[in-house]
Amino acid sequence: MGDPVTSITIVGGGTAGWLAACFLRTKCAPKIKITLIESPNVPTVGVGEATVPHMPVTLREMGIDDQEFMRRCNASFKMGVMFNDWNVDRKGRFIRYMNPFASPPRIEGVEAGHYFQAYGAGNRDYIRSFSPLMDLFESWKCPFSLNKQGEDPMPRAGYAYHLDAVKFAGLLAERGRDHGIEHILDDVDDVELDERGFVAALILRETGRHPVQLVLDCTGFRGLVIQKALGEPFDSYADYLGNDRAMALQVPHPDPEKIRAATQSTALGAGWSWAVPLFNRIGTGYVFSSAHRTDDEAAEEFLAHLGDMAPPGAEPRVIPMRVGRSRRAWVKNCIALGLSGGFIEPLESTAIHMIDMGLRWLLQYFPSQDYEDATRDAYNRVSDGMFNEVRDFICLHYRLNNRTDDPYWMDSRTQLKISDRLEHLLDLWRHQLPTPLDVPSAHLFTYNVFTAVLLGKQVYDNGYGEGQLNRSFALPEKPWKAFLRQSAARNRAVLDHKADHRRVLLALRGELRAGMRANTRLGEVDESGAAESALF
Repeated sequence: MGDPVTSITIVGGGTAGWLAACFLRTKCAPKIKITLIESPNVPTVGVGEATVPHMPVTLREMGIDDQEFMRRCNASFKMGVMFNDWNVDRKGRFIRYMNPFASPPRIEGVEAGHYFQAYGAGNRDYIRSFSPLMDLFESWKCPFSLNKQGEDPMPRAGYAYHLDAVKFAGLLAERGRDHGIEHILDDVDDVELDERGFVAALILRETGRHPVQLVLDCTGFRGLVIQKALGEPFDSYADYLGNDRAMALQVPHPDPEKIRAATQSTALGAGWSWAVPLFNRIGTGYVFSSAHRTDDEAAEEFLAHLGDMAPPGAEPRVIPMRVGRSRRAWVKNCIALGLSGGFIEPLESTAIHMIDMGLRWLLQYFPSQDYEDATRDAYNRVSDGMFNEVRDFICLHYRLNNRTDDPYWMDSRTQLKISDRLEHLLDLWRHQLPTPLDVPSAHLFTYNVFTAVLLGKQVYDNGYGEGQLNRSFALPEKPWKAFLRQSAARNRAVLDHKADHRRVLLALRGELRAGMRANTRLGEVDESGAAESALF
């Protein structure tokens, strides 16, 4: 058996590098030295301004105070993702739906989706039939309360954060240095390999040769170690996902007193625009296909979409996107995290979560200095599964669009490749709603999330499927009607009890006006790390 690993070297800072340093310092034995080498000449790239519901767990595990985090990172709450205009209904009107951080209940042992698909819910869509989150979103509220008397009708809530990624990286860097991370500001000019092809040392411009054991490559799109030094191939997803350009802009809130508690994704002519509402601003942009729009055409379309929200003379920053991943995340004694490991368009805010999971998998598959093949292969299997899952879930949104107003949307539906796995699932779901057996190894997107997208897009009302879906169980309408009455009353009670999103943020930042008090603990968190938190 090989000698224990006693040193971890992280190459690159930013969100990926400093999250790795802080998280591993919290979890690893004190005898394991952690060093972060960061170039003073490469600007920090903030990875992701929106997160998924595992993020509160991760912050608490690292001992980061809620109040400090909210204030330092201008963070806000996220209850899910609103999808606007990705599909049209039978009358050709654009559809809005939420992919919420909420699980549907069971009614007499049967999940709500079956009842909704069979009977509908009047003027309520699928999510509103069981959850108050869309009502909270439209009322500028969040899942928390301020000084409200009486029992909370929704004491547990699934939530994530919107955050300023650059400020978040700065907070992590400060905390990492305070907790003993060796921080070296220097450029890596070369990577020295040993006779086996493993990384033996990094050659630093100012401080010279730096010997290493286990290396984490967090150098972003450059892939300085995993791709350039170790030669691991990059597998492009261009055949699956057609968007290859993005443009980004920061805009003020139209009304500074009102902040949405969800990310928004709005379909435009040749892609989609994101809106991530922070406490102090909105981060927005346009992910698009250069095969369908030039940069100038895309900028004109994007600014027209923003309207008065765009600052005068705004010029969005154009960002080329290389969508895909390193074929293997772990090669020899190097593991790639963040953009070094791969990039999938940010439709579902998975970038930070994939870094988080990569670190947790490392703790499960921690090697000796022999870097055993079985350990490395096991890590690569779960990493491969995560990338494929995220890619397939995003492909689902495009394959099931039904827009015909631009060649982009028709090409996205008919010309882009999907995996055999997704093709099989889509064929299956023409006949029945998703079940747990369909996605048994889900890392993030469970069968309930797939159901939310299928019913949110109203695909069964627009020609997808075979009419009445297959089921073995009876589905009487009476229990469903009773449930709808109960859920409507509960949704109203939740809406009344929960607080204005901005006021809660002010309280958590310690900036609420005199005379108002608030409990700054954010409530219960689902420690299982599931992407959904039950509301019932």
